[in-house]
Amino acid sequence: MGQLSGPTDPAADAGWSTQQPRQGFFTDTSICIGCKACEVACKEWNHNPADGPLELLGSSYDNTGALGASTWRHVAFIEQSRDRIEEARESGRQLISLGIPKIPDDTADIAPPDTDQFRWLMASDVCKHCTHAGCLDVCPTGSLFRTEFGTVVVQADICNGCGNCVPACPFGVIERRTDGTAAPKTGRGPQPVPNSGIAQKCTLCYDRLVENQAPACAQTCPTQSIRFGDHDAMVQRARERVAHLHAQGRTEARLYGANEHDGVGGTGSVFLLLDEPEVYGLPPDPRVGTADLPTMFKRAALAAGGMLAAAAVAFWGRS
Repeated sequence: MGQLSGPTDPAADAGWSTQQPRQGFFTDTSICIGCKACEVACKEWNHNPADGPLELLGSSYDNTGALGASTWRHVAFIEQSRDRIEEARESGRQLISLGIPKIPDDTADIAPPDTDQFRWLMASDVCKHCTHAGCLDVCPTGSLFRTEFGTVVVQADICNGCGNCVPACPFGVIERRTDGTAAPKTGRGPQPVPNSGIAQKCTLCYDRLVENQAPACAQTCPTQSIRFGDHDAMVQRARERVAHLHAQGRTEARLYGANEHDGVGGTGSVFLLLDEPEVYGLPPDPRVGTADLPTMFKRAALAAGGMLAAAAVAFWGRS
């Protein structure tokens, strides 16, 4: 892959000559009610198994904990005090002062009000379908591929379970299945196949996209916290929603994944957050590990050239 220097069309870069407009998610955490309908719909459509007995974790009203090989949508529950709410709004004010664009919006106010003492942050997390995806770069079998919609999908019948993609993901999304169940369908190749520790993650319902259907999670969300569609349109909608919340004084609202110049070239899944990314378990400055490979190769070549030149000088100096 090349340097992460600006916006790109990932499907075109992957060689698709008849690619569709890039598709993606916009997840608005300000209107998520934590119902977990998206989690259930995702598991049902993709035939993913349950994660244990689904008992409350004790740390929150969550029962799945995090994204994983069998949980491709995960809804987090984060309780915040009044002091933390004000800290979030102050950090948001600082971002606004740095020049976050303000775009007029006539969207109805549907954000739930905070209480005087606390609030719940509920957020449905998912694979980011990065513009520059580290998992794709390190896959030795071609199991991971870029679809004509710009998304990233694992072909279960090709994955050899090497696990290279797991540490390559800066978001900790992809994992290997170890439950012994059959791998879910992906829309390519004979499906399902026996599980042998294969890597799994959200496919953005690729098998539904090719049939012009919305992903199961977006189709199910009762509050439209999860929206799906043309990626550029989703980013525009997200910016307008942030501007609307800012106009209400909710300066903590901010976007995540919409920066085309970040360490992954922007993501296919963008999020409206109400606090710092770390609060949601997201890296504040994600960077794909393979981004530095071109520079490393050039430096290695220069070093090797220098060593050869030094050896040649030493050899001729003795003769």
